[in-house]
Amino acid sequence: MKNILVIGAGRSASSLINYLLTHSVKENWNVTVGDVSLELVKQKTAGHINARAIQFDINNDLQREEEIKRADIVISMLPAFMHLNVAKDCVRLKKNLATASYVSKEMKELDGEAKSAGIILMNEIGLDPGIDHASAMKVIDHIHGQGGVLTSFKSYCGGLVAPECNDNPWGYKFSWNPRNVVLAGQGTAQFIEDGEYKYIPYNSLFTQTETIEIEGFGKFDAYANRDSLSYRKFYDIEKIPTMLRGTLRMPGYCKAWNVFVKLGLTDDTFKMEASETLTYKQLLEAFLPKGKASTKDKLIAFMGEEMDAEVLSKIEWLGIFEDRMIRLKDATPAQILQDLLEEKWLLKENDKDMIVMQHQFQYTLNGKNKKIISSLVVKGEDQTYTAMAKTVGLPLAISAKLILQGRIKARGVLIPTTKEIYEPVLAELESLGVKFEENEF
Repeated sequence: MKNILVIGAGRSASSLINYLLTHSVKENWNVTVGDVSLELVKQKTAGHINARAIQFDINNDLQREEEIKRADIVISMLPAFMHLNVAKDCVRLKKNLATASYVSKEMKELDGEAKSAGIILMNEIGLDPGIDHASAMKVIDHIHGQGGVLTSFKSYCGGLVAPECNDNPWGYKFSWNPRNVVLAGQGTAQFIEDGEYKYIPYNSLFTQTETIEIEGFGKFDAYANRDSLSYRKFYDIEKIPTMLRGTLRMPGYCKAWNVFVKLGLTDDTFKMEASETLTYKQLLEAFLPKGKASTKDKLIAFMGEEMDAEVLSKIEWLGIFEDRMIRLKDATPAQILQDLLEEKWLLKENDKDMIVMQHQFQYTLNGKNKKIISSLVVKGEDQTYTAMAKTVGLPLAISAKLILQGRIKARGVLIPTTKEIYEPVLAELESLGVKFEENEF
Protein backbone atom coordinates (compact mmCIF):
# COMPACT_ATOMS: atom_id res chain seq x y z
CA MET A 1 0.00 0.00 0.00
CA LYS A 2 1.30 3.46 -0.94
CA ASN A 3 1.16 6.32 1.55
CA ILE A 4 0.46 9.91 0.51
CA LEU A 5 1.01 12.88 2.82
CA VAL A 6 -0.86 16.10 1.97
CA ILE A 7 0.33 19.10 3.96
CA GLY A 8 -2.27 21.86 3.97
CA ALA A 9 -6.06 21.55 3.58
CA GLY A 10 -6.89 25.11 2.61
CA ARG A 11 -8.99 26.64 -0.13
CA SER A 12 -7.03 25.16 -3.06
CA ALA A 13 -6.78 21.64 -1.62
CA SER A 14 -10.42 20.52 -1.93
CA SER A 15 -10.28 18.95 -5.41
CA LEU A 16 -6.84 17.49 -4.73
CA ILE A 17 -7.99 15.69 -1.59
CA ASN A 18 -11.23 14.53 -3.23
CA TYR A 19 -9.32 13.09 -6.21
CA LEU A 20 -6.83 11.22 -4.00
CA LEU A 21 -9.56 9.73 -1.83
CA THR A 22 -11.72 8.83 -4.84
CA HIS A 23 -8.82 6.91 -6.40
CA SER A 24 -7.45 5.52 -3.13
CA VAL A 25 -9.33 2.20 -3.19
CA LYS A 26 -8.42 1.30 -6.76
CA GLU A 27 -4.82 2.51 -6.39
CA ASN A 28 -4.37 1.07 -2.88
CA TRP A 29 -3.45 4.36 -1.23
CA ASN A 30 -3.52 5.61 2.33
CA VAL A 31 -3.96 9.39 2.36
CA THR A 32 -2.84 11.41 5.39
CA VAL A 33 -3.96 15.03 5.38
CA GLY A 34 -2.42 17.44 7.86
CA ASP A 35 -3.23 21.06 8.64
CA VAL A 36 -3.01 23.42 11.60
CA SER A 37 -6.81 23.10 11.74
CA LEU A 38 -7.85 19.53 12.49
CA GLU A 39 -11.48 20.52 12.02
CA LEU A 40 -10.74 21.69 8.47
CA VAL A 41 -9.00 18.39 7.67
CA LYS A 42 -11.96 16.43 8.99
CA GLN A 43 -14.29 18.44 6.77
CA LYS A 44 -12.17 17.78 3.68
CA THR A 45 -11.63 14.05 4.33
CA ALA A 46 -15.23 13.41 5.53
CA GLY A 47 -14.35 10.20 7.39
CA HIS A 48 -13.18 8.36 4.26
CA ILE A 49 -11.97 4.84 4.97
CA ASN A 50 -8.52 5.51 3.46
CA ALA A 51 -8.08 8.96 5.00
CA ARG A 52 -6.11 9.84 8.10
CA ALA A 53 -6.76 13.34 9.46
CA ILE A 54 -4.08 14.93 11.64
CA GLN A 55 -3.29 18.29 13.16
CA PHE A 56 0.04 19.25 11.64
CA ASP A 57 2.61 21.85 12.67
CA ILE A 58 5.09 22.46 9.87
CA ASN A 59 7.53 23.97 12.38
CA ASN A 60 7.54 20.84 14.53
CA ASP A 61 10.68 19.17 13.15
CA LEU A 62 9.99 15.84 14.85
CA GLN A 63 6.41 15.58 13.60
CA ARG A 64 7.39 16.70 10.12
CA GLU A 65 10.12 14.08 9.88
CA GLU A 66 7.94 11.29 11.26
CA GLU A 67 5.11 12.00 8.82
CA ILE A 68 7.42 12.30 5.81
CA LYS A 69 9.08 9.00 6.79
CA ARG A 70 5.68 7.28 6.54
CA ALA A 71 4.99 8.66 3.07
CA ASP A 72 5.90 7.53 -0.44
CA ILE A 73 5.08 11.00 -1.74
CA VAL A 74 4.48 14.34 -0.05
CA ILE A 75 2.16 16.93 -1.61
CA SER A 76 2.80 20.36 -0.14
CA MET A 77 -0.02 22.90 -0.31
CA LEU A 78 1.90 25.25 1.95
CA PRO A 79 2.86 28.82 1.01
CA ALA A 80 5.90 28.76 -1.28
CA PHE A 81 8.38 29.98 1.34
CA MET A 82 7.58 26.95 3.54
CA HIS A 83 8.42 24.28 0.95
CA LEU A 84 12.17 24.23 1.44
CA ASN A 85 12.35 22.43 4.81
CA VAL A 86 9.88 19.84 3.50
CA ALA A 87 11.97 19.39 0.34
CA LYS A 88 15.19 18.97 2.33
CA ASP A 89 13.54 16.33 4.50
CA CYS A 90 12.26 14.56 1.37
CA VAL A 91 15.76 14.49 -0.13
CA ARG A 92 17.32 13.20 3.08
CA LEU A 93 14.61 10.57 3.58
CA LYS A 94 14.40 9.72 -0.16
CA LYS A 95 10.73 10.63 -0.56
CA ASN A 96 9.07 12.20 -3.59
CA LEU A 97 7.54 15.68 -3.38
CA ALA A 98 5.02 17.64 -5.45
CA THR A 99 4.11 21.33 -5.15
CA ALA A 100 2.26 23.90 -7.25
CA SER A 101 4.81 26.64 -6.52
CA TYR A 102 7.51 28.19 -8.68
CA VAL A 103 10.97 26.60 -8.45
CA SER A 104 12.94 28.80 -6.08
CA LYS A 105 16.72 29.17 -6.30
CA GLU A 106 17.04 27.08 -3.13
CA MET A 107 14.76 24.36 -4.51
CA LYS A 108 16.74 24.24 -7.76
CA GLU A 109 19.93 23.72 -5.76
CA LEU A 110 18.49 20.42 -4.48
CA ASP A 111 18.40 18.98 -8.01
CA GLY A 112 21.68 17.06 -7.76
CA GLU A 113 20.89 15.63 -4.33
CA ALA A 114 17.39 14.63 -5.45
CA LYS A 115 18.83 12.79 -8.45
CA SER A 116 21.35 11.02 -6.22
CA ALA A 117 18.52 10.04 -3.88
CA GLY A 118 16.53 8.73 -6.86
CA ILE A 119 13.51 10.94 -6.12
CA ILE A 120 11.34 13.51 -7.87
CA LEU A 121 10.85 17.05 -6.59
CA MET A 122 7.95 18.07 -8.87
CA ASN A 123 7.20 21.79 -8.87
CA GLU A 124 4.99 24.18 -10.86
CA ILE A 125 2.31 21.53 -11.34
CA GLY A 126 -0.80 23.57 -10.49
CA LEU A 127 -2.64 26.08 -12.66
CA ASP A 128 -0.24 28.96 -13.26
CA PRO A 129 2.38 27.67 -13.03
CA GLY A 130 1.40 24.18 -14.14
CA ILE A 131 -1.40 23.74 -16.65
CA ASP A 132 0.02 26.75 -18.51
CA HIS A 133 3.40 24.99 -18.96
CA ALA A 134 1.89 21.66 -19.95
CA SER A 135 -0.60 23.06 -22.47
CA ALA A 136 1.94 25.46 -23.98
CA MET A 137 4.56 22.74 -24.42
CA LYS A 138 2.07 20.45 -26.12
CA VAL A 139 1.53 23.05 -28.87
CA ILE A 140 5.18 24.16 -29.01
CA ASP A 141 6.36 20.56 -29.44
CA HIS A 142 3.70 20.08 -32.15
CA ILE A 143 4.91 23.17 -34.03
CA HIS A 144 8.55 22.10 -33.74
CA GLY A 145 7.65 18.56 -34.78
CA GLN A 146 6.21 19.89 -38.05
CA GLY A 147 9.37 21.88 -38.70
CA GLY A 148 7.76 25.20 -37.76
CA VAL A 149 9.66 28.14 -36.29
CA LEU A 150 7.92 29.91 -33.40
CA THR A 151 8.12 33.70 -33.70
CA SER A 152 5.78 34.80 -30.91
CA PHE A 153 4.34 33.19 -27.78
CA LYS A 154 2.01 35.01 -25.41
CA SER A 155 0.26 33.34 -22.49
CA TYR A 156 -2.38 34.80 -20.17
CA CYS A 157 -4.24 33.47 -17.12
CA GLY A 158 -6.70 34.84 -14.60
CA GLY A 159 -8.73 33.63 -11.67
CA LEU A 160 -12.00 35.56 -11.84
CA VAL A 161 -15.67 35.34 -10.92
CA ALA A 162 -18.13 33.63 -13.27
CA PRO A 163 -20.11 36.15 -15.37
CA GLU A 164 -23.44 35.08 -13.87
CA CYS A 165 -22.05 35.87 -10.38
CA ASN A 166 -20.38 39.13 -11.35
CA ASP A 167 -22.34 41.60 -9.25
CA ASN A 168 -19.74 44.21 -8.35
CA PRO A 169 -18.13 46.96 -10.48
CA TRP A 170 -14.65 45.45 -10.20
CA GLY A 171 -15.69 42.11 -11.70
CA TYR A 172 -13.53 40.36 -9.15
CA LYS A 173 -13.89 38.17 -6.05
CA PHE A 174 -11.27 36.22 -4.12
CA SER A 175 -10.95 32.56 -5.05
CA TRP A 176 -7.34 32.20 -3.82
CA ASN A 177 -4.86 33.86 -1.46
CA PRO A 178 -6.00 37.50 -1.10
CA ARG A 179 -2.53 38.63 -0.04
CA ASN A 180 -1.08 37.47 -3.37
CA VAL A 181 -3.74 39.47 -5.23
CA VAL A 182 -2.99 42.67 -3.30
CA LEU A 183 0.77 42.31 -3.78
CA ALA A 184 0.54 41.13 -7.41
CA GLY A 185 2.92 42.67 -9.91
CA GLN A 186 5.40 44.12 -7.45
CA GLY A 187 8.86 44.19 -8.97
CA THR A 188 9.60 44.86 -12.62
CA ALA A 189 7.91 42.97 -15.46
CA GLN A 190 10.38 41.68 -18.05
CA PHE A 191 9.58 40.33 -21.49
CA ILE A 192 10.80 40.42 -25.09
CA GLU A 193 8.87 41.93 -27.99
CA ASP A 194 10.01 41.91 -31.62
CA GLY A 195 13.53 41.13 -30.49
CA GLU A 196 13.69 43.99 -27.97
CA TYR A 197 13.81 43.49 -24.20
CA LYS A 198 11.05 45.42 -22.46
CA TYR A 199 10.73 46.39 -18.80
CA ILE A 200 7.70 47.74 -16.96
CA PRO A 201 8.24 48.92 -13.37
CA TYR A 202 5.48 48.32 -10.84
CA ASN A 203 4.47 51.99 -10.74
CA SER A 204 3.32 51.83 -14.37
CA LEU A 205 2.46 48.14 -14.75
CA PHE A 206 -1.31 48.59 -14.56
CA THR A 207 -1.30 51.44 -17.10
CA GLN A 208 0.41 49.37 -19.81
CA THR A 209 -2.16 46.69 -20.53
CA GLU A 210 -3.46 44.72 -23.49
CA THR A 211 -6.98 43.59 -24.37
CA ILE A 212 -7.49 39.85 -24.77
CA GLU A 213 -10.69 38.30 -26.13
CA ILE A 214 -11.94 34.80 -25.43
CA GLU A 215 -14.80 33.60 -27.60
CA GLY A 216 -18.05 33.45 -25.70
CA PHE A 217 -16.66 35.30 -22.69
CA GLY A 218 -15.71 38.69 -24.07
CA LYS A 219 -12.74 40.93 -23.44
CA PHE A 220 -10.26 41.05 -20.57
CA ASP A 221 -7.50 43.35 -19.36
CA ALA A 222 -4.04 41.75 -19.44
CA TYR A 223 -0.97 42.99 -17.60
CA ALA A 224 2.54 41.53 -17.84
CA ASN A 225 3.87 39.07 -15.26
CA ARG A 226 7.12 39.80 -13.47
CA ASP A 227 9.22 37.24 -15.37
CA SER A 228 8.46 36.17 -18.92
CA LEU A 229 12.06 35.54 -19.93
CA SER A 230 13.31 32.57 -17.90
CA TYR A 231 10.82 30.15 -19.48
CA ARG A 232 12.37 30.55 -22.93
CA LYS A 233 14.98 28.02 -21.86
CA PHE A 234 12.48 25.56 -20.36
CA TYR A 235 10.22 25.82 -23.42
CA ASP A 236 13.20 25.37 -25.80
CA ILE A 237 12.46 28.70 -27.52
CA GLU A 238 15.52 30.68 -26.42
CA LYS A 239 15.75 32.59 -29.72
CA ILE A 240 12.08 33.58 -29.93
CA PRO A 241 11.58 37.29 -30.83
CA THR A 242 8.42 37.76 -28.72
CA MET A 243 7.64 36.11 -25.37
CA LEU A 244 5.14 37.41 -22.82
CA ARG A 245 3.26 35.90 -19.89
CA GLY A 246 0.46 37.93 -18.34
CA THR A 247 -2.46 38.04 -15.90
CA LEU A 248 -6.10 38.58 -16.86
CA ARG A 249 -8.68 40.79 -15.15
CA MET A 250 -12.07 42.16 -16.17
CA PRO A 251 -12.07 45.34 -18.28
CA GLY A 252 -11.40 48.47 -16.22
CA TYR A 253 -9.91 46.59 -13.26
CA CYS A 254 -6.30 47.53 -13.99
CA LYS A 255 -6.99 51.24 -14.43
CA ALA A 256 -8.81 51.35 -11.08
CA TRP A 257 -6.24 49.19 -9.28
CA ASN A 258 -3.55 51.62 -10.38
CA VAL A 259 -5.10 54.20 -8.03
CA PHE A 260 -4.02 52.06 -5.06
CA VAL A 261 -0.58 51.50 -6.58
CA LYS A 262 -0.02 55.22 -7.17
CA LEU A 263 -1.28 56.13 -3.69
CA GLY A 264 0.96 53.55 -2.01
CA LEU A 265 -1.85 51.49 -0.52
CA THR A 266 -0.34 48.23 -1.80
CA ASP A 267 2.88 48.88 0.14
CA ASP A 268 3.66 46.04 2.55
CA THR A 269 7.08 47.30 3.68
CA PHE A 270 6.09 49.44 6.68
CA LYS A 271 3.48 49.51 9.41
CA MET A 272 1.20 52.44 10.10
CA GLU A 273 1.36 53.18 13.81
CA ALA A 274 -2.04 53.06 15.53
CA SER A 275 -3.79 52.29 12.24
CA GLU A 276 -6.80 51.10 14.24
CA THR A 277 -7.49 54.70 15.29
CA LEU A 278 -7.98 55.82 11.68
CA THR A 279 -11.02 55.72 9.44
CA TYR A 280 -10.68 54.67 5.81
CA LYS A 281 -11.23 58.28 4.83
CA GLN A 282 -8.36 59.34 7.11
CA LEU A 283 -6.22 56.60 5.57
CA LEU A 284 -6.73 58.17 2.15
CA GLU A 285 -6.00 61.62 3.54
CA ALA A 286 -2.70 60.33 4.95
CA PHE A 287 -1.55 59.46 1.44
CA LEU A 288 -2.87 62.57 -0.32
CA PRO A 289 -1.39 66.10 -0.49
CA LYS A 290 -2.76 68.59 2.04
CA GLY A 291 -5.50 70.95 0.98
CA LYS A 292 -8.97 72.26 1.76
CA ALA A 293 -10.77 70.23 -0.91
CA SER A 294 -12.78 67.12 -0.05
CA THR A 295 -10.99 63.77 0.11
CA LYS A 296 -12.67 62.70 -3.10
CA ASP A 297 -11.67 65.88 -4.94
CA LYS A 298 -8.10 65.56 -3.67
CA LEU A 299 -7.92 62.02 -5.03
CA ILE A 300 -9.31 63.14 -8.40
CA ALA A 301 -6.70 65.91 -8.59
CA PHE A 302 -3.94 63.53 -7.47
CA MET A 303 -4.75 61.00 -10.21
CA GLY A 304 -5.25 63.65 -12.90
CA GLU A 305 -6.16 62.31 -16.34
CA GLU A 306 -5.95 58.71 -15.04
CA MET A 307 -9.16 59.25 -13.07
CA ASP A 308 -12.53 58.99 -14.78
CA ALA A 309 -16.09 58.36 -13.65
CA GLU A 310 -15.80 54.57 -14.01
CA VAL A 311 -12.62 54.39 -11.96
CA LEU A 312 -14.08 56.67 -9.29
CA SER A 313 -17.22 54.54 -9.03
CA LYS A 314 -15.10 51.43 -8.41
CA ILE A 315 -13.10 53.17 -5.68
CA GLU A 316 -16.21 54.65 -4.09
CA TRP A 317 -18.01 51.27 -4.13
CA LEU A 318 -15.35 49.87 -1.78
CA GLY A 319 -16.37 52.36 0.92
CA ILE A 320 -12.90 53.84 1.23
CA PHE A 321 -14.25 57.42 1.45
CA GLU A 322 -16.32 56.54 4.53
CA ASP A 323 -15.78 57.51 8.17
CA ARG A 324 -15.53 53.87 9.15
CA MET A 325 -12.85 52.62 11.51
CA ILE A 326 -10.01 50.41 10.28
CA ARG A 327 -10.00 47.09 12.13
CA LEU A 328 -6.29 46.24 12.05
CA LYS A 329 -3.77 47.45 14.61
CA ASP A 330 -0.37 48.74 13.46
CA ALA A 331 -0.92 47.27 10.00
CA THR A 332 0.78 47.89 6.67
CA PRO A 333 -1.18 49.76 3.98
CA ALA A 334 -1.41 46.51 2.00
CA GLN A 335 -2.83 44.65 5.00
CA ILE A 336 -5.45 47.37 5.55
CA LEU A 337 -6.47 47.30 1.89
CA GLN A 338 -6.60 43.50 1.92
CA ASP A 339 -8.86 43.48 4.99
CA LEU A 340 -11.31 45.80 3.24
CA LEU A 341 -11.22 43.84 -0.03
CA GLU A 342 -11.76 40.50 1.70
CA GLU A 343 -15.08 41.88 2.90
CA LYS A 344 -16.10 43.49 -0.40
CA TRP A 345 -14.75 40.84 -2.79
CA LEU A 346 -16.06 37.82 -0.88
CA LEU A 347 -17.40 34.88 -2.87
CA LYS A 348 -20.99 34.55 -1.70
CA GLU A 349 -22.53 31.20 -0.80
CA ASN A 350 -23.91 30.52 -4.27
CA ASP A 351 -21.18 32.27 -6.26
CA LYS A 352 -18.97 30.44 -8.72
CA ASP A 353 -15.46 31.41 -9.73
CA MET A 354 -13.94 31.08 -13.18
CA ILE A 355 -10.48 30.37 -14.58
CA VAL A 356 -9.57 31.79 -17.98
CA MET A 357 -6.34 31.02 -19.83
CA GLN A 358 -5.22 31.76 -23.35
CA HIS A 359 -2.05 30.96 -25.31
CA GLN A 360 -1.27 32.77 -28.57
CA PHE A 361 1.30 31.17 -30.88
CA GLN A 362 2.64 32.68 -34.10
CA TYR A 363 5.01 30.66 -36.27
CA THR A 364 6.26 30.15 -39.79
CA LEU A 365 5.92 26.84 -41.63
CA ASN A 366 6.98 26.25 -45.22
CA GLY A 367 7.28 29.99 -45.78
CA LYS A 368 3.77 30.75 -44.48
CA ASN A 369 2.77 32.68 -41.35
CA LYS A 370 0.46 30.74 -39.07
CA LYS A 371 -1.29 31.32 -35.75
CA ILE A 372 -2.78 29.09 -33.07
CA ILE A 373 -4.98 30.37 -30.25
CA SER A 374 -5.56 27.91 -27.41
CA SER A 375 -8.14 28.90 -24.77
CA LEU A 376 -9.37 27.37 -21.53
CA VAL A 377 -12.37 28.36 -19.42
CA VAL A 378 -13.26 26.46 -16.24
CA LYS A 379 -16.11 27.36 -13.86
CA GLY A 380 -16.32 26.28 -10.25
CA GLU A 381 -19.05 24.08 -8.87
CA ASP A 382 -19.49 25.79 -5.50
CA GLN A 383 -17.55 27.38 -2.65
CA THR A 384 -15.64 24.16 -1.94
CA TYR A 385 -14.92 22.82 -5.42
CA THR A 386 -13.96 26.09 -7.02
CA ALA A 387 -12.42 26.39 -10.48
CA MET A 388 -9.24 27.49 -8.72
CA ALA A 389 -9.21 24.40 -6.47
CA LYS A 390 -9.88 22.19 -9.48
CA THR A 391 -7.18 23.63 -11.72
CA VAL A 392 -4.55 23.86 -8.97
CA GLY A 393 -5.31 20.57 -7.24
CA LEU A 394 -6.04 18.14 -10.08
CA PRO A 395 -2.66 18.48 -11.88
CA LEU A 396 -0.95 17.92 -8.53
CA ALA A 397 -3.04 14.83 -7.81
CA ILE A 398 -2.57 13.38 -11.30
CA SER A 399 1.20 13.92 -11.21
CA ALA A 400 1.35 12.26 -7.78
CA LYS A 401 -0.47 9.24 -9.23
CA LEU A 402 1.97 9.09 -12.16
CA ILE A 403 4.93 9.22 -9.78
CA LEU A 404 3.51 6.48 -7.55
CA GLN A 405 2.80 4.33 -10.63
CA GLY A 406 6.41 4.77 -11.76
CA ARG A 407 5.37 6.38 -15.05
CA ILE A 408 7.73 9.34 -14.71
CA LYS A 409 11.31 8.18 -15.23
CA ALA A 410 13.13 11.51 -14.85
CA ARG A 411 14.54 12.40 -11.44
CA GLY A 412 15.51 15.60 -9.65
CA VAL A 413 13.74 18.97 -9.69
CA LEU A 414 11.11 18.83 -12.46
CA ILE A 415 8.38 20.99 -13.99
CA PRO A 416 5.73 19.71 -16.46
CA THR A 417 7.44 20.68 -19.71
CA THR A 418 8.36 17.18 -20.93
CA LYS A 419 6.05 14.79 -22.78
CA GLU A 420 6.22 12.04 -20.17
CA ILE A 421 4.65 14.49 -17.72
CA TYR A 422 2.42 16.79 -19.73
CA GLU A 423 0.81 14.23 -22.06
CA PRO A 424 -0.83 12.04 -19.38
CA VAL A 425 -1.63 15.04 -17.17
CA LEU A 426 -3.41 16.93 -19.97
CA ALA A 427 -5.20 13.78 -21.17
CA GLU A 428 -6.68 13.10 -17.75
CA LEU A 429 -7.49 16.76 -17.14
CA GLU A 430 -9.47 16.75 -20.39
CA SER A 431 -11.47 13.75 -19.18
CA LEU A 432 -12.27 15.77 -16.04
CA GLY A 433 -13.54 18.77 -18.00
CA VAL A 434 -10.37 20.87 -18.07
CA LYS A 435 -10.09 21.14 -21.85
CA PHE A 436 -8.46 23.66 -24.18
CA GLU A 437 -10.18 24.83 -27.36
CA GLU A 438 -7.66 25.35 -30.16
CA ASN A 439 -8.16 27.40 -33.31
CA GLU A 440 -5.60 27.61 -36.09
CA PHE A 441 -5.38 30.48 -38.57
